[in-house]
Amino acid sequence: MSKFIPLSVPNLKGNELKYVTKAVETEWVSTGGPYVNDFEKNVAEYVKAKGAVSCQNGTSGLHIALLLCGVTRDDEVIVPTLTFIAAVNPVRYIGAEPIFMDCDDSLTMDADKLDEFCREECILIDGKLISHKTNKHIKVVLVVHVFGNMADMERIMQIAKQYNLIVVEDATEAIGTYYTKGKYNGKFAGTIGTIGVFSFNGNKIITTGGGGMIVSEDKELLKKAKHLTTQAKSDELYYTHDEIGYNYRMTNLQAALGLAQLEQLEGFIKTKEENYNLYRNKIQEIKGLTILDFRADIRSNHWFYALHCDENYPLSRDEIIRYLALKGIQSRPIWGLINDQEPYIGSQVYKIEKAKYFWERVVNIPCSTNLTKKDALYVIECLKNAV
Repeated sequence: MSKFIPLSVPNLKGNELKYVTKAVETEWVSTGGPYVNDFEKNVAEYVKAKGAVSCQNGTSGLHIALLLCGVTRDDEVIVPTLTFIAAVNPVRYIGAEPIFMDCDDSLTMDADKLDEFCREECILIDGKLISHKTNKHIKVVLVVHVFGNMADMERIMQIAKQYNLIVVEDATEAIGTYYTKGKYNGKFAGTIGTIGVFSFNGNKIITTGGGGMIVSEDKELLKKAKHLTTQAKSDELYYTHDEIGYNYRMTNLQAALGLAQLEQLEGFIKTKEENYNLYRNKIQEIKGLTILDFRADIRSNHWFYALHCDENYPLSRDEIIRYLALKGIQSRPIWGLINDQEPYIGSQVYKIEKAKYFWERVVNIPCSTNLTKKDALYVIECLKNAV
């Protein structure tokens, strides 16, 4: 098998080598160095946030975000079940408990069920949302913008205000996505809730190899985030620490990569959208297959493409994955639902229905920003010939 089309790999054809070489030549390779501050500044400016604090990855960013929201082991956090497990694990790092929520057709958190859960399964006591089942304070709703789509933030923010919930946005897959209509017209994913977090993992639309970013409109929260991510030093010279901190700072080498990647982000999004439209238009001609839409009221970054198969297609989800592999095409199923994972069996769930449906029927297909039209057409042809 000579041809191999990967699922999602980096595109490093800009100033990456130039900036990283400069970091090496100046010997600023660790967590100090000018690229870190520049990258934070440029990300904040790009998403129109008051500020940004870099971190080691999206997971560490979410951990810090929950700490900044005051989540403790006595609290509960509403989370989606259809997401990567790294979005939920930080809840347990703190010792708090997740409550799993279903998705809607956008694959993001179902706002209707969120509202129903808060109304029917909880009670407001002294401004705190208390679970009937556990008598615990539900402090935060953690919203994930799946595959570069956007959750219904207008509804979710209304619900959060009504029930005194703090909103944390896991925008690890959605840098560059923003609303084009409605109350939040022009607002980027990650900048609507109290805190947003981005990821720059190797498979993301822009990458630093690893790495993440915390953004907020609250400068005091950002100051606290920087404090916690740099070992909580109250006196750097004498190594005095006033609380438990974390070694979560991004390196100058990573930030050098990130700056070069950010310069290309809009071009990457344009390529992603073109390839998405090519897939969607051609695949809709194949009976039983569709590419799931992004919300109509957003400009999505089109990070990942979700191929949906129904009973009219001759292959099941797993058969599609095996068949494409034989053709040299890497694909994957959507994540296993988190409430079904061993560490979370027995956790509270609320009417998980659509997430199960999509888990059984969605396959992610190649979506790299350096995916050629020829390779995309080859993927489509393979899917067509399986019929």
